[in-house]
Amino acid sequence: MSATRPRTRTRTTRSPRDTHQPRPTPTAPTTPAAPAAPTDPRGFADLGVPADLVEALITMGRPTPFPVQAMTVGDALAGRDLCAKAPTGSGKTLAFAIPVAARTRRAKDGRPRALILLPTRELAGQVAETLLPLAHARGLRVATVYGGTNITRDLTRLRRGVDVLVATPGRLADLVERRAADLSAVDVVVLDEADRMADMGFLPEVVRLLDRTADDRQTLLFSATLDGDVDTLVRRYQHEPARHTVVEEPSAVGDVRHLFWGAERATRRRLTGELLRTVDPAIVFTRTKHGADRLTKQLRQDGIRAAAIHGDRSQNQRERALASFRSGEVTALVATDVAARGIHVDAVGLVVHYDLAGSDKDYQHRSGRTGRAGATGVVVTFVDPSQHADTAAIQRALELPEGLHATDVGQLTSTQTPALTQRFDAPRRTEARPAGTGRRGGGRRRGGRARSARR
Repeated sequence: MSATRPRTRTRTTRSPRDTHQPRPTPTAPTTPAAPAAPTDPRGFADLGVPADLVEALITMGRPTPFPVQAMTVGDALAGRDLCAKAPTGSGKTLAFAIPVAARTRRAKDGRPRALILLPTRELAGQVAETLLPLAHARGLRVATVYGGTNITRDLTRLRRGVDVLVATPGRLADLVERRAADLSAVDVVVLDEADRMADMGFLPEVVRLLDRTADDRQTLLFSATLDGDVDTLVRRYQHEPARHTVVEEPSAVGDVRHLFWGAERATRRRLTGELLRTVDPAIVFTRTKHGADRLTKQLRQDGIRAAAIHGDRSQNQRERALASFRSGEVTALVATDVAARGIHVDAVGLVVHYDLAGSDKDYQHRSGRTGRAGATGVVVTFVDPSQHADTAAIQRALELPEGLHATDVGQLTSTQTPALTQRFDAPRRTEARPAGTGRRGGGRRRGGRARSARR
C-alpha cells in the first residue's frame, strides 16, 4: 500500500428489435487475466455491438470499452454463458447491460424476458440507471423491484409489462409467491456481485428463482470471487461458460493508506469526530443498524453533517441520504455492511471502521469505497484490546503489517504511512474468518436469510 496525501477539507459536488440468437456450445476457453486499464483501443462496434447501441453509448460518454467490456461483450452477444471475475469499479455493469439490451425481446405481460439479480437496493438503482439509455434505444421496458418500497407499484408495473427486470432476491420471491411474476420466459439472466449475495445469505433464494427460468437461458455471472457457493452456481447453472478475469492496476485502485488504531468504545465517538473534521467526505461503518443510528445522532450533536443508511431505513430515506452525500450537504455517511458494495460514490476521502469488519472480505468491501478510479484515500480501523487476534487475521489475509499504529489524527495529512507502534501478542490464526461466520461476521448473524432477504 503506497503512501498518499488524503484530500483534506475539500468537497466535490456530484452533480423493439429481435436480435436473439440460438446459444452455441463451443469449448470454454479462459481469457488470461487483464488489467482494469482505463479503456481498450477497440471501439464497441468492433465487438459486434449494434449501431444503435453504439450511438447510445457515445451519447452516454462511453465511446470506448473498458477491458472487462472488451473481454466479455463479444461472448455475451454470441449467446455464450459467461463467468467473469471482476472487481467493483471495473465497468462490469456496462459489460452485461449491453448484451442484455441487445438480446432481450419484448415480453408478454407479467413474463419478463431478462432478469438481473443483485444483492442491494442501491445497486439495483445504479444498474437500472446505466441500463435505461440502452433499453430506450431498443424500445425495452425496464423495472426495478426491491424491498423497502410499496409492492403495489411493482404489481402494477408487472401487469403492464416489463421486458428487463432488475431485482433483489427477496422482493422478487415475494412477487413470485403472489403469482405476479412469471419467470418461465426469462432466457437471459445476470447474477451481479454473486459473491456478495452468497455472503448475505441469498443463495437459497437465488437458486429457487433460477429454477423457475427457461431451461435454455443464457446466464451471465459477475463476481469478485469465484470460489465456494459461487462456484456451485457456475457448475449448476452454466453450460461451458466463457471465463474471464480482470485485475486492477495500481493506477486504477488508487493510493490507500490503512491505519489501525487501538481504541476502546468510550473514545471512538471523539476520535470519529476528529477524523471527520480533518478529511471528508467519509463513510463510517458500524456493525449494527442501531449503532449506525446512535452514532449518526451523536455526530450531529458534535456538529458533523451525518446521515445513516442501513436495511431498516425506508427507500426514500436511503435515497435522500445518498443524494445529500453526493451533493456535499452531508459530509459523513454512517452505514452498515449492507452499503459496503451498494454505494458507489467517487472521491470518498476516508473510510472509518468504527466496528471491526467481520472478515477480510468485509474489510475489503468496506474499504473499497475510497481510492476509487485512481483517487487517494485513508482507511482507519478502531481496534478494541479484545480484537487483536481478529485484526491480525484480517491484516495477514490482506498482506498488511500486523499490529497497531499510534492514535494520531495528524497521520491523515502525512505523506507517509507511519510505522507500527505495537505488535500483536495474540496467538496467530491460520486464516481470517470467512464472511458470514464468527461473532462479528456477515449478514446471516443479524436475523438470518429470511430477514436479510427483504433488504
